[in-house]
Amino acid sequence: MVVVLRPWSVDDAPALLLARRTTPDLDSQFPDAELRDEAQTREHISRFLGFDDRAKNWAVVDDGVAVGNVGLTAIEFRHGTAWASYWLARGGRGRGLATTALASVSSWAFGVGLFRLELGHRVNNPASCRVATAAGFAAEGIERQRLRYGV
Repeated sequence: MVVVLRPWSVDDAPALLLARRTTPDLDSQFPDAELRDEAQTREHISRFLGFDDRAKNWAVVDDGVAVGNVGLTAIEFRHGTAWASYWLARGGRGRGLATTALASVSSWAFGVGLFRLELGHRVNNPASCRVATAAGFAAEGIERQRLRYGV
């Protein structure tokens, strides 16, 4: 499968807004984001879906429309590490897009000299676990209360 990945643009605001409105389980991806209109969504893209030396967020594009994100954050070249994450809107799920996108970004990361990628998923999200495993990530354990949610 071929997947199109590219940096986010503020022009993707309508697609992100639609993804947020049609995929309720993305609440955990945007806990504090005000994504009620295109202006707020453009601001969110500008502030949180950046593409620079410390964070790279790629829009997962399906038929010309951004349907998800795969990202590397906390990129640190001294030790060669980064944190991988991903999400897809409902309309992009079930076709291998997330797995292919994550594997592609991982390959890119190792190609530019990173040594280790870390990834966490919620234990109540078996689909995310399948994506990570299929993309080559090995389970190393459960980090209880690693991240604080719902505060």
